Amino acid sequence: MEPVFNDLLDILRRRFDQNMHRHKSVSWSEVENRLQTAPGKLKSLAAMEETGGEPDAIGISDNGEAIFCDCSPESPAGRRSLCYDADALEARKENKPSGSAMDVAAKMGVSLLTETQYIQLQDLGPFDRKTSSWLLTPKKTRNLGGALFGDYRYGRTFIYHNGVQSYYAARGFRAILLI
Repeated sequence: MEPVFNDLLDILRRRFDQNMHRHKSVSWSEVENRLQTAPGKLKSLAAMEETGGEPDAIGISDNGEAIFCDCSPESPAGRRSLCYDADALEARKENKPSGSAMDVAAKMGVSLLTETQYIQLQDLGPFDRKTSSWLLTPKKTRNLGGALFGDYRYGRTFIYHNGVQSYYAARGFRAILLI
């Protein structure tokens, strides 16, 4: 295994040990075994880490996959000021952002959280008390020009909508990765 991945595994193990409340029924050996057999997924986790996501294992899926999610207190700093998707970016004529959440996620090999996943993450949180995060939006809503985002304010999770072309310095996206 490449040295950079050994360093990443050390970071992930320390984070795992420091945040046992996020994965009460998961053992590090179970997660580590999955990680060592998935070098492509390690590249995605490295991208999550490099952009400030602080990925952590938050459970095991019904298929036995380790679920990793960004657990940084705020939306990852390296993934903010993005509109929702490529079509929204293309449609923007002035003051274009540097990219789109969907494109950046695809390049990283990860997915945006769904509304349900975001609410479940907030059960481990709170996250996004000062920022917000784009969420994977149902096609019907997207086709009407809207996209979903969430945040945590006033002691609860909120899910909102915005035009897909919008972008804000305090809005990024959280990634989820199954390994």
